[in-house]
Amino acid sequence: MAPIKISFEQFLEALDANSLDFALSLNDYMINNGCKGTFEEKKSGLLGSYKHTKTKKSVINVLFRKQGLIVRIYGENIGSYSDFLNTLPEKMVQEIERAGACGHLTNNGCSTKCKGYDFTIRNQHFQKCRYSCFEFLVNDESKEYVKAFVENETQARLAV
Repeated sequence: MAPIKISFEQFLEALDANSLDFALSLNDYMINNGCKGTFEEKKSGLLGSYKHTKTKKSVINVLFRKQGLIVRIYGENIGSYSDFLNTLPEKMVQEIERAGACGHLTNNGCSTKCKGYDFTIRNQHFQKCRYSCFEFLVNDESKEYVKAFVENETQARLAV
């Protein structure tokens, strides 16, 4: 199935009540901070992508899957807010641990465009793929951390 463009409203229709307020709040934040959202229906589920209008680079993807709403953050500036990473709940750190290792960083194997992420959380060193590293299921525990993570990354990009 080829991706089918949908509206933000159509994206929202698929969400459960628990995810709806979060998605609305996140959308408002992204739009008010220089990003444009595009939405599509793919074989694997719904996808929203927010790109910064100046750099044209993705800041986050919002995915709706069977398990719920997932936010993938492209943390290109994690070095500027590394203290924040140490505040993440253990479950979110475990999600990072489960993400794939970066082939470029670990064995000079991956795409030349992908540089991966090399960072530390609570003295634990990670070298993870940018496409799966910061991908979090949104739930009551993670909501505020996901939002703060997105805010940190967005503000770091605006400062450049």
